[in-house]
Amino acid sequence: MKNPIKFIQEVKQEAFKVSWPTSKETVQGALMVLAMAVVMSLFFLLLDQVFKFFLEMLLKVSI
Repeated sequence: MKNPIKFIQEVKQEAFKVSWPTSKETVQGALMVLAMAVVMSLFFLLLDQVFKFFLEMLLKVSI
């Protein structure tokens, strides 16, 4: 990096080339992440309850 000013100018030019998402796209993406988090939490809650049920059944049989 021989010329830091030239480097900064090139970085600035590249930053202007970036296509930033619109606010609508950002909100849609955030809602999708939220929806997937809810779905996955419900899935793991159900899975946990199934494991708990079978573990309790297994412990009752062994007693």
